[in-house]
Amino acid sequence: MLIKILLLGLLLVIIVNLFKALPIMLKGQSSRPMSYYLGWRIGLSVVVFGLIVIALLTGVITPNPRPY
Repeated sequence: MLIKILLLGLLLVIIVNLFKALPIMLKGQSSRPMSYYLGWRIGLSVVVFGLIVIALLTGVITPNPRPY
C-alpha cells in the first residue's frame, strides 16, 4: 500500500511541474527556464517507471493476469 501512495504522490508532483511550466511556455518570461520544470518531470517519470519495475519484480504489486 505504501508503494501505491508513493507512486500516486510522485505522479501528482509530475502534474504540478507540468502546470508550473505552462505559464512559462505561454508568456515566455520567467526567472527559471521551462526546461527546468520539464527536466524535473522527466526525471520523476524515470523514477516512477523504475519503482513500478522494481515493485513488479519483487512481487509487491502484481499485474492483472487476464486484462479482459
